[in-house]
Amino acid sequence: MKRFVQGQSRSQCSLLPESIDDFIAEDNPVRVIDVFVDELDLCALGFEGAAPESTGRPAYHPSTLLKIYIYGYLNRVQSSRRLERETQRNLELIWLTGRLTPDFKTIADFRKDNGAAIRNVCSRFVDLCRQLQLFSSAMVAIDGSKFKAVNNRDKNFTDRKLEARREQLEASVHRYLEDLDHADRSNDPTTEARAPQLKEKIALVRSQLQKLVAIEKQLDAAPDKQISLTDRDARSMATSGRGTGIVGYNVQSAVDAKNHLIVAHEVTNVGHDRTQLSSMAKKARAAMGTNELTALADRGYFKGDEILECERVGITALVPKPRTSGNKAQGLFDKRDFMYVGSDDEYQCPAGHRAIRRFSTVEGGMTLNKYWSSACPKCPMKVKCTTGTYRRITRWEHERVLEKMQQRLEQTPAASRIRKRTVEHTFGTLKAWMGATHFLTRTLPRVSTEMSLHVLAYNMKRVLQILGAPALLKAIST
Repeated sequence: MKRFVQGQSRSQCSLLPESIDDFIAEDNPVRVIDVFVDELDLCALGFEGAAPESTGRPAYHPSTLLKIYIYGYLNRVQSSRRLERETQRNLELIWLTGRLTPDFKTIADFRKDNGAAIRNVCSRFVDLCRQLQLFSSAMVAIDGSKFKAVNNRDKNFTDRKLEARREQLEASVHRYLEDLDHADRSNDPTTEARAPQLKEKIALVRSQLQKLVAIEKQLDAAPDKQISLTDRDARSMATSGRGTGIVGYNVQSAVDAKNHLIVAHEVTNVGHDRTQLSSMAKKARAAMGTNELTALADRGYFKGDEILECERVGITALVPKPRTSGNKAQGLFDKRDFMYVGSDDEYQCPAGHRAIRRFSTVEGGMTLNKYWSSACPKCPMKVKCTTGTYRRITRWEHERVLEKMQQRLEQTPAASRIRKRTVEHTFGTLKAWMGATHFLTRTLPRVSTEMSLHVLAYNMKRVLQILGAPALLKAIST
């Protein structure tokens, strides 16, 4: 093989054996993982086995297993079996672990038994980012995204799904019985040969109907009238596509608007975002160590109580209001066409009449005031206003908070664009790393641990890109 680059002979011996360290460059990210884990106080973080027992077989140190997991998630290798193979053949992992090769069960049990401690490690890296002043903008974008769980859609049941499945099975039994009757009446040997197979199918379907009876009892006992057989905490959730959905988890994330680092995250099994704004904003503010914070979110987070709570604790929320009224589509005036006169506690309608406050009511824990004008029945603009006798206007007792937020939104036209380019790209990156299967673990605590490893890997990769490995190594060491 002349005139080609030649490799070394596999049987050639070296007088002085090469060191493994010679194969790992000084700016290799694996050195950052090594230093970062070594600087952690694993006992204080809550890792089991950080203090060795005086008797019994020696165990692997938690730092070794933590390094394996951080390396794996940083390089899109999340499976414990794949990590076991990598420790035996991957030169970077051989260097990182000192040639230790724990089996997949040991690796998997470490993640299962140290969930809270691993989540603390993720928070510790966020603290490091704050110390490096990477959260200087005091603005975060909050959003949620649905991630698939280890639970097939056929293994998730609601009242509607259960009834549809029962109807499908009963129709199958009816069809098989008709085929069986036809086989009994026919003298065709081919048709008669199908009879045992049809009886077997009928028995199978009837056994499935019996299972549905047991599932129905579990469903009645479930608080949210939904159960998942494989992952009991996973829930069926609607996605953006019409008529589509997944069985999974809703991952909430607060992302720094400057460097796109995830400052706070939470895994929930609630299929909507309406109750998540204030809690995520508080977590983000605590993680960033700032007194002032602006939180950007989409229409799915709009809820009066949540926005009021943000206002109460000093967080500036920017959430557009969803347009749920159908008046505009019908050619009628919208609520925005009525001007509130705060000094008189009245609304002025487009015709110039005043809608006065009539009474108050409590709906869903919210005190709502009702307004209408006595001039409505004879108003010449009534056909453009309402199809009823009076145009009634509803105002929440804390509506002024929502009006102030709307004014801030109008003064910040780029808020929606900033939110999209900040947090949606983050979710896209995470899902690309995780692959089509998304989560590998089951139940909410373990899924939360897995998500923390993904977030830690994402933040570490972002900081490596922003500062570089040498600067980050120096910052960790000091």
